[in-house]
Amino acid sequence: MPDPQDYTLLLVDDEPNLRKVLGALLRKEGYEVLEAANGVEALGVLDSETVEVVISDLKMPKMDGNTLLKEVRLRWPELPFVMLTAHGTVDAAVEALKNGALDFLSKPFDKDEIRMVVAKALRTVDARAESLTPGGEAVCASIVGEHPKVREVFHVISKVSRSPSTVLLTGESGTGKELVAHAIHENSDRADKPFVKINCAAIPSTLIESELFGYEKGAFTGAVTSKPGRFELADGGTLFLDEIGEVTPEMQVKLLHVLQDGEFERVGAVSSTKVDVRLIAATNRDLAAAAREGRFREDLFYRLNVVPIQLPALRQRASDIPALVEHFRTHFNDRLGRNVQRISDDAMAKLEAHNWPGNIRELENVMERAMLFSDGEVIEASDLPELRTMEATGDLAEDVRLSDEAVERAALQGNLKDAVKSASRRVEKEIILRTLQATNWNVTRTARQLGISRKGLQLKMKELDLRRQQPVA
Repeated sequence: MPDPQDYTLLLVDDEPNLRKVLGALLRKEGYEVLEAANGVEALGVLDSETVEVVISDLKMPKMDGNTLLKEVRLRWPELPFVMLTAHGTVDAAVEALKNGALDFLSKPFDKDEIRMVVAKALRTVDARAESLTPGGEAVCASIVGEHPKVREVFHVISKVSRSPSTVLLTGESGTGKELVAHAIHENSDRADKPFVKINCAAIPSTLIESELFGYEKGAFTGAVTSKPGRFELADGGTLFLDEIGEVTPEMQVKLLHVLQDGEFERVGAVSSTKVDVRLIAATNRDLAAAAREGRFREDLFYRLNVVPIQLPALRQRASDIPALVEHFRTHFNDRLGRNVQRISDDAMAKLEAHNWPGNIRELENVMERAMLFSDGEVIEASDLPELRTMEATGDLAEDVRLSDEAVERAALQGNLKDAVKSASRRVEKEIILRTLQATNWNVTRTARQLGISRKGLQLKMKELDLRRQQPVA
């Protein structure tokens, strides 16, 4: 686990005493903690600060936790959100998870449980940072494309959505596996029931059982109350297990049992719980090869692979790039308050020529950055960021130079130390800004690329007054 000092948490609750106690606990763990008394204040903090996890109460004046959650999902769709509530019923948990919460905690909370939930949220942050450009899942309102490979995916979705059959989604990171899982759920008879998801790679093997199956009070240290797992919360609906290839052999046995019998035991329970869950699993690994080589249970693979759907990489469906570009142009015009009317032919040619190792998510990020920083109603080729990772950061020396005027002014002043300091600051700011832009302002990944800590980067951003530009309405 990275240093807690690298992470900033936002605690939202209208009770000052709770903020004081919980804030003190989290600060003692080493985290930087920001506070807000309601959802409106929280949005103000999120607009101006870099935050890795939101922990919010459900019942608050002005803007309650569910309203805040929906707003966060709309504006910061990948920001982990933990709901804290005194009304810890299964129904409240289901509603929060349906709206996109990562987890929930019941008051009165246990210190160990708080630590575990925050650690899980931060593992999710790091897992997303590792998979971003290339990586991650496409975030768009619908599946876009007319390529025969995409039309085949549409066909399979239409055929299997209303069945209870298990689906296995395979394909590279960024090809839209979560989007397809949502489409299957929304076109099924379970559409009005929960869609619950969990990233198996983001949960330690020691905790995955309690995350999936829940636990009884006293089952382990920190289990001060009973808590339902993801299978129980998804009862009647759909459970999406992302990165299924990462689960341990022991957990593979338990998953096989649930798929065969439709029942499981909470950790610490003496009786079984029956559920009706439609399972969709996803992986970017070759599970068939893993099964043949003994790295994944063959019987579980066949249970998961009832309906296989292979999602094509973007380079395999390059003819869909113009349609995807147009989709993102419309999407970001609405989301960012822009008025971009079209993409120039040169810009489109540049996009079509790229190999897109990060698939749809990489294209989405490129379009968002281009629309954020373009000045006119047409995206030109010059508006597009470099379609490469930032291993070229060292090339900035060619672009970041003191102007002749600045050099002459420094010489006249005769202060070499100040001139060098000023130039260094300018180069430093430009390198950080370009790396932030290249990672879509992902602080975790930017810090990793620059070889500094997250906290160090955050301090530098404040020192250099680097903030993501807000769209102009």
